[in-house]
Amino acid sequence: MAEAKKRYAVVTGANKGIGLGVVEQLALDGITVVLTARDEKRGLEAVEKLKESAGLAEGQVVFHQLDVTKPATIAPLAEFIKTRFGKLDILVNNAGIGGAIVDADAFRASIVSGAAEGGTVDSNKVMTQKYELAEECLQTNYYGAKRTAEALIPLLQLSDSPKVINVSSSLGKLNCIRNDWVKGVFSDAENLTEERVDEVLTEFLKDFKEGSLESKDINFNAGILPVEEGAARVVKLALLPNDCPSGSFFAHFKVTDF
Repeated sequence: MAEAKKRYAVVTGANKGIGLGVVEQLALDGITVVLTARDEKRGLEAVEKLKESAGLAEGQVVFHQLDVTKPATIAPLAEFIKTRFGKLDILVNNAGIGGAIVDADAFRASIVSGAAEGGTVDSNKVMTQKYELAEECLQTNYYGAKRTAEALIPLLQLSDSPKVINVSSSLGKLNCIRNDWVKGVFSDAENLTEERVDEVLTEFLKDFKEGSLESKDINFNAGILPVEEGAARVVKLALLPNDCPSGSFFAHFKVTDF
């Protein structure tokens, strides 16, 4: 019987929360995972924690520093993967920030009341937005993921089954992008169209399998799912076969409107 080809993955923002859970589950599936984080100390501690808690073999999870807002840290990551592994099979863009000042107690209360009433959180009641925070959010959540993917695409192209998974939140959906949060910060937000978004995504991702799903990592531990279950949803997408849906937004294992 032929030996299965070794597979390699990168998970950004992975020293805690869903990112760390994704690293663990991918590693337990036999995939060598590069755990990245902005803070080297926290990243190395996360690797050691996984080795102890999950009984992972030496080298199954390795750390590399990465700040997706700083291109100078992305190029060394790509070079590290090229030199050490020669290719990349899975990229999980998990690094992200909320981009707002949040009243944590009010947010948790809104989660509870919203779930009880079958509705959603009214972000305008629990969050305060500023231009600087919105800009930082875009630099991290959009441009950071874009830069990282662009740098790693040459290595993904060497894989038989490349996957790019973008972890988002329900506020990452297009109908939320058009809400007052963006319109209050960017005067031309009304010019954003679904056709334009589709055009950009199609050009950017091209032949790669991409998916997004709801994340619970930046919600002050008020999510309705445990980390393990949230991570399992990411991992399921990462391990789908080549004929899986591409360019889709997933929530609760199902493709939903973007």
